[in-house]
Amino acid sequence: MEKFGKSQPVKRTEDLRFLTGQGTYMDDSVPENALFAAFFRSPVAHAKITSLDLEAARASEGVHLVMAWEDLVSTGIDTVMSATTVANRDGSQAAAPERHMLAKGRVRFVGEPVAVVVADTPIQARDAVEQIWMETDDLPAKMDVAAGGEVLHPEAPDNRAFDWGLGDEAATEAAFQSAAYTVSLDVHDNRVIVNSIEPRGCQATWFEERLHFAYGGQGVWGMKAQLANKLKLEPDSIRVTTPDVGGGFGMKAMPYPEYFLIAVAAMQLKQTVHWMSDRSEAILSDHHGRDLTSLAELAFDQNYKITAYRVHSRCNLGAYNSHFAQAIQTNLFSRVLMGVYDVQTTYLRVEGFYTNTTQVDAYRGAGRPEAIYVLERVIDRAARELSIDPWELRRRNFIRPDAFPYESATGETYDVGEFDMVLSRANSQSEGFAQRKAADAQRGLIRGQGLCYYIESILGDPNEGAKVEFCENGTVNLYVGTQSNGQGHETVYAQFLSDQTGIPAERINVVQGDSDRLAQGGGTGGSRSVTTQSNATLVTIDTMIAAFTPYLADKMGVEESILTFDHETFRAPGSNLTPTLIEAAEMARADGRSDLLQHEARARLEARSYPNGAHVAEVVIDPKTGESRVERYIVVDDFGNLINPLLAEGQVHGGVVQGIGQALNEHVVHDAQGQLLTASFMDYALPRAADVPMIKFTSAPVPSTANPMGMKGCGEAGTVGALAAVANAVQDALWDFGVRQADMPFTPHKVWELLNDGSVAAK
Repeated sequence: MEKFGKSQPVKRTEDLRFLTGQGTYMDDSVPENALFAAFFRSPVAHAKITSLDLEAARASEGVHLVMAWEDLVSTGIDTVMSATTVANRDGSQAAAPERHMLAKGRVRFVGEPVAVVVADTPIQARDAVEQIWMETDDLPAKMDVAAGGEVLHPEAPDNRAFDWGLGDEAATEAAFQSAAYTVSLDVHDNRVIVNSIEPRGCQATWFEERLHFAYGGQGVWGMKAQLANKLKLEPDSIRVTTPDVGGGFGMKAMPYPEYFLIAVAAMQLKQTVHWMSDRSEAILSDHHGRDLTSLAELAFDQNYKITAYRVHSRCNLGAYNSHFAQAIQTNLFSRVLMGVYDVQTTYLRVEGFYTNTTQVDAYRGAGRPEAIYVLERVIDRAARELSIDPWELRRRNFIRPDAFPYESATGETYDVGEFDMVLSRANSQSEGFAQRKAADAQRGLIRGQGLCYYIESILGDPNEGAKVEFCENGTVNLYVGTQSNGQGHETVYAQFLSDQTGIPAERINVVQGDSDRLAQGGGTGGSRSVTTQSNATLVTIDTMIAAFTPYLADKMGVEESILTFDHETFRAPGSNLTPTLIEAAEMARADGRSDLLQHEARARLEARSYPNGAHVAEVVIDPKTGESRVERYIVVDDFGNLINPLLAEGQVHGGVVQGIGQALNEHVVHDAQGQLLTASFMDYALPRAADVPMIKFTSAPVPSTANPMGMKGCGEAGTVGALAAVANAVQDALWDFGVRQADMPFTPHKVWELLNDGSVAAK
């Protein structure tokens, strides 16, 4: 703890510019001579393109360029989008159909880009798009997540993208055969749309044989590598930057087709080309999330100890393989499959299917939130069917503190955990539920309580870099390889560097999102940022202190071996000089030692960390209308050591709100022809302030041993716990009315139907 112990709830410094309109987002830095792009998108979900007339668009006022797939091929680039696959259960490789940046002969979802138009103004570009005429032979839309139906890709004749498995199927089956009790539950995790506050956008400039590409994303280096690969450019001829980003949520981590097309257009026209999607376009073309159905089964012995867990999930991948989707979906699902419970055998089967819908984002497919949601729903069902208290059932099955490090049945090694302690704190804060439930009953209302104990697996890319630069004006630049999407990185990273070095935080500038200013970086995703970046910063500080030590020892007239740095000043017996790092840098500058003014290092974390916590939700239902309200919400989280508890709490609040939104309101609906019916905020219901209660947050840190800071990360924790906590609360409220199957979203209409006919399945 010597290197980490100054955790303080500091307010975000970047909020001053954000809240006063001084942020710089994609639309805030468009040069006067820029051209603007717009996309012609498929109006149908599935069809063969028989004719595509672009001539009227090319003749439209202000138009500089119109490209369809054939035009794109003529530029010499690789038009096929990258995508990952996994191995099937039988060892064969999963389906790998090609997806082109612009539709090639066939469209497979409403909103798929077919052509791009570049014009002098956004209005001219959109007007020209209206002049494009496409004729098609329509094909049946494949909308169900099951084998069969109209084939989307010849490579997947039954529309199954993959059939992946993990665990010991035979041992799990044997455990079920010998179990004293078994419980099963079908769990549906409804499809959602990210809807970040700033839609996707990008801008490209080709100047002096070099491409400058800017976009609102989650990291610049992955995008740079993709641009170099697809455009057949040398990496050194590409600079990628990211300005302020209005929300990412994993959705903005992907290299979308539009990004390559804007870059190609800029290279063709030798002029800056800018594109920003509008909200309707974003809803159609951004990657959606979740959308899977799972059969979850638990086996118990006579003492209600879980002996085996089995899950069969079916995921909707959309029309194509995503850039990361299959590998990340299955891996993240497996890492937290067992949650915090001591289970010796498990078997997971995940099938992915193609449908005529847009992609499902890797981080919102079958990943951490989904795995915990499925597990905690079936745990809750088991408590009800076995007539055991849900708090007690979890306690009986927790991994004990003395069992760590603990290797789970899926091969993950949890380093530390005190789950009973965390749960007990949540329980003590939930006292009085029975009295509140009775009081509501007197008023004709139904109150339910839901519990979720989650665990996450944090790391992503384990490598990260940092650079510290001392400037002439006495400020310090800290270059980082992650990318803030609104999480408060500028404050957190400056605070961490200040804690470790004594450099005043107000003199530290955090520099991110520029591939020219830092050679490598892993970007932001999977809650990796704070752990990997802080680790890289620590190593950079060690490098910096080692570099300054011989120089200062000479200046102070002492031996290097006796010079120390106490995280604020350099000191040595026999010298009355106690320079700070800022003062040491000023001395080095005066002596012409420019080599001491920049320090850079990369570091690797060899092990994952596992944030975990208990969420307790109380939901009140009005049986006359079916309206469900979350009235109390308690979170006790073990995030390990925190740099800034205030920002961690804010992250949790945001995640909980996202979870409440999905549980109560958000739901993507397509019709049988693949048309998106929830294509605007008139139809897609985001959570509002009135939907969210006060959220009580308590930190119960058990420092991780997986990194020198004892951190665990917290980015997605709120959502991971909220989905099951709210759903279990609704199920608890409905149980006494004979409702045995209730799935999100719990809209008033659905809940009213369930209450008035307990046999009605949630739809």
